[in-house]
Amino acid sequence: MRKYMLLVMLLVACSSIRKTSVKDTTPSIHSLILLHKYIVPYNMTFNGTTVGGLSGIDYDSVRKVYYLICDDRSERQAARFYTVQIPEDNYNRDSIRFTHVTSLRMPDGNVYPSAKALAPDPEAMRYNPHTGHLVWSSEGERIISEQGNIINDPGIYDIDSSGRFLGSYPLPGQFHMQATENGPRRNGVFEGLGFTPDGRYMFVSLEEPRYEDGPRADLKDTTAYIRIIKYDLRTRQPIAQYAYKLAPIAHPAVPDSAFRVNGISDILVLSETQLLVMERSFSTGVKNNTIRVFKVDLQHATDINTINSLRETTRFTPAQKTLLLNFDELDTFVDNVEGMTFGPVLSNGHRSLIFVVDNNFDKKEETQFYIFEVNQ
Repeated sequence: MRKYMLLVMLLVACSSIRKTSVKDTTPSIHSLILLHKYIVPYNMTFNGTTVGGLSGIDYDSVRKVYYLICDDRSERQAARFYTVQIPEDNYNRDSIRFTHVTSLRMPDGNVYPSAKALAPDPEAMRYNPHTGHLVWSSEGERIISEQGNIINDPGIYDIDSSGRFLGSYPLPGQFHMQATENGPRRNGVFEGLGFTPDGRYMFVSLEEPRYEDGPRADLKDTTAYIRIIKYDLRTRQPIAQYAYKLAPIAHPAVPDSAFRVNGISDILVLSETQLLVMERSFSTGVKNNTIRVFKVDLQHATDINTINSLRETTRFTPAQKTLLLNFDELDTFVDNVEGMTFGPVLSNGHRSLIFVVDNNFDKKEETQFYIFEVNQ
């Protein structure tokens, strides 16, 4: 009996050690310190393309390069992503260097055409070091008009480094575009995605609430819930969904009736239960965008996979969130930040965190890069 009890105690101890070890792999992030800000010249050209609309960024630590997806719907040039190098230390002396541009390919091998019925709306991109492939997302299209409707589903796609289509991920039924006010809103779909460090799971986030899930964010505390989808990368199937409550819009528009919005523009996956979530608030007449980065915990969140309407079914627990950084605190003009990624380890041993801005190809906006030090 004594040997049996000793064996049980050892097994429990080993189990506790394993649990602690897994938990400790989640990066500790207490604060962010701005090191440098870059501005890319407006309408800069590279290899026959117009640089702008940079909506997602990810770091390849082996090649020491960044991949940047462009949200050009093949209107200027074919849908594409860029490969760039960003200085690790000499920020004031060195600048960002674009090294490659790669066209995204359709399943038939051709580049995407400019026709609205076929063109994608690229928004997020991640590099998977476990496969060597890239995954990118499209928001699809939903245009309802008397001249005819254009309905394209959003999508999540695997490609190789040459942009060649390798496959896609199945959509849960709640995320198909519809001509009626059901499903995702236009331009409010898959803005963020990321992988767990072990390469086992992928998370994909909506930018705004589905029609069934409630109203869009507004100036006061709201019930604006978006969904975060969890995929098992071994089966490539969606296995869970979680609700996340958006913060209110940061500032009134000028005039009050003008366009304003808040939504998720990107996520970073720290572990199976821990994320960084970036919310981007914009109000017409206000120069700065308000960018808020939250630490998010999914551990106690309800799996809402079988709940069709978060407006009608309110008995669920959303993800917990804690504010990490508000860009309003920075003494600089902050534009439409849409992408974030961890970069290389700095000389002091701390990680870097890089943000990129989508200038919407507008001369009144800026293509900005922000480099932060992660204070652990």
